[in-house]
Amino acid sequence: MNLKLNDEIGNANVFIMTESGPKSVSLKNLLSNKKVLIVAVPGAFTPTCNDDHLPGFIKNYENFKNIGIDQIFFISVNDPFVVNKWKEYNKANNIEFLADSNLEFADMTGLKIDLSVIGLGVRLSRFALLIDNCILKKIFDEEGGGLEKSKAENILPNL
Repeated sequence: MNLKLNDEIGNANVFIMTESGPKSVSLKNLLSNKKVLIVAVPGAFTPTCNDDHLPGFIKNYENFKNIGIDQIFFISVNDPFVVNKWKEYNKANNIEFLADSNLEFADMTGLKIDLSVIGLGVRLSRFALLIDNCILKKIFDEEGGGLEKSKAENILPNL
């Protein structure tokens, strides 16, 4: 992993979907002056990401807001169209979805996994980061697989 606690999050460009289509945005600009969670997943619509990981954040969104989290971001190495459809499909209107299509965030964090053997290529691994005004405060890294540390239900009591 390239990131350590209290590191400043570097600038990576990611994509968001706007009414006029995909737009490249600076991650640093999205994070400045905010306390946020970035939740990284290997892929939109994949079984664990869609059925087990995302629903906990949708369900607990208000609980995160109540303890001072300004925004929750879900990020994956998918194109912005897929990421946007994933958001719509799950009715995750309060969560911001980011596409790391060019692997800039994955390369910056070093938290990636090669899933070529199952046809997915290089992806973000599964983790969550607590970031306060671009400073990394906590890491919930699954370290190679599974879904325990980065679940909403585990993160909430540990903030």
